Amino acid sequence: MKVKLLRYLANLGYGTRRDVEWMLREGRVTDADGEVLYGDDKVPHAVIRLDGQPLDPPPGLVLMLNKPTGVTCSTKDHGQLVYDLLPERFALRDPVVSTVGRLDRDTSGLLLMTDDGQLLHRITSPKSGLDKVYEATLAQDLRGDEAATFASGTLLLEGEHKPLLPAELEVTGPRSARLTLHEGRYHQVRRMFAAVGNHVESLHRARVGGLELDGLAPGQWRYLDAADIDRLFGRG
Repeated sequence: MKVKLLRYLANLGYGTRRDVEWMLREGRVTDADGEVLYGDDKVPHAVIRLDGQPLDPPPGLVLMLNKPTGVTCSTKDHGQLVYDLLPERFALRDPVVSTVGRLDRDTSGLLLMTDDGQLLHRITSPKSGLDKVYEATLAQDLRGDEAATFASGTLLLEGEHKPLLPAELEVTGPRSARLTLHEGRYHQVRRMFAAVGNHVESLHRARVGGLELDGLAPGQWRYLDAADIDRLFGRG
C-alpha cells in the first residue's frame, strides 16, 4: 500500500477522514495478528482488519449483481437504487464503484459494477465484441419474420441514421424470445421490437460475454475474481 492507512480506509468508503481517525483511536483497526495499526502506517491490504474482519477488496473491485425490476442504475434518483442493494460504503469509495452500462428501471438481470475505469471502458468498448443476451416477454404474438429482420443489419431505429448490427433472435414461445446483441444502444431491445410492431412487457439480461448469473437470486450480488473476468472475455 503506497498511501497512509487513514487515507486508504477513507478511500475504501469506511467513513470520512474524521470517522476513520475515530476508528483508529478506538483500536478497531489491527493487523491479522491483532496488533493495533495507526493512521500513518503503510501496510499490505491483505493484513488489515477492521473490527477483526478483512477489508473489502482493494481498488480494482468488480462485482456482478442480479438487478431486480424497479431499481435504478443511478447514484441519485427517486425510488430504490442499485447502491441500496450493496454495502453503503461502496457508494463512498474513491474511485467510485460504477455500473458498467445501465439497465433501465423495468429491466432485470446481470449488471456489472467496478471501480476500475480501464476495465469499465474495455467492457463497454465496441472493440471488446462482448455480446449481451436478453430474454423478452412480448405483448403480442411474434409474426415469424422478426429473426430475419433483426439479422439483416439494415434495421434502423426511430431517430437514428446508422443501421443496427445484425442480432440473433431465438423464439422461445408465441410471445417470448431470446435476443443476442453485439452493441448497446439506448433501450435497444425495446426499440427493436417496437420497430416490428410489438411491445416488450418484461425484459431480463441473462448473459454478458461469457458470464451468466448462475443461480444468483434477484437483488443478490457477488465479487468477481480473475477467473470470472477471463470467462467474461471468453478466455475461461
